[in-house]
Amino acid sequence: MVRTGIYYALALVAGGVIVSYLTRPIYSTPLIIVALFCLWFFRDPERLAPEGPHAVSPADGKVVAVKPEGGVTRVSIFLSPLDVHVNRSPIGGQIVRFDYKPGQFLVASREEASEQNEQNVITVRSADGVELTFKQIAGLVARRVIFYKKPGEAVRMGERIGLMQFGSRMDVLFGPEWEVTAKVGERVWAATTVIARRRPA
Repeated sequence: MVRTGIYYALALVAGGVIVSYLTRPIYSTPLIIVALFCLWFFRDPERLAPEGPHAVSPADGKVVAVKPEGGVTRVSIFLSPLDVHVNRSPIGGQIVRFDYKPGQFLVASREEASEQNEQNVITVRSADGVELTFKQIAGLVARRVIFYKKPGEAVRMGERIGLMQFGSRMDVLFGPEWEVTAKVGERVWAATTVIARRRPA
């Protein structure tokens, strides 16, 4: 359970208690239901990344694009409000860059959201020097994307690195060193679904 969900739930329950005291207990029901939804939404299941020369999905969701652009292949994953929103590193290595880019809050499933929406851009360099960039992208409902780490820190493949609140999007930008295996329409799971494999040197 992500701590943020507990805070939201406690605030809603407190509001429900106040409403119940001032009016009737039945009128607090919507607040209690939303509190339970927050506890469920901010769930954080344990995941074990498979070992090997590959990259795993950084998020639960649906692959909405696999598109070559500018020398890389972009894999875009859309997270609905029903998906787990804890994000994980697609590879192990060192975080070498982190950039916050302000922007719009378009519907995250739209193609232009990759460039126009507010986002965090993270680059991880593996032990053999290969870099992989991925993005936490805000959506229409998700107005906050949270990154837990800092440049210079080491991360393991599948390690928790951040959180997006409610529906949003993640992009992974694969260079020529990678063979992308993700397919448009595929459901993927953070840390456990392999979405690309390293090409032989």
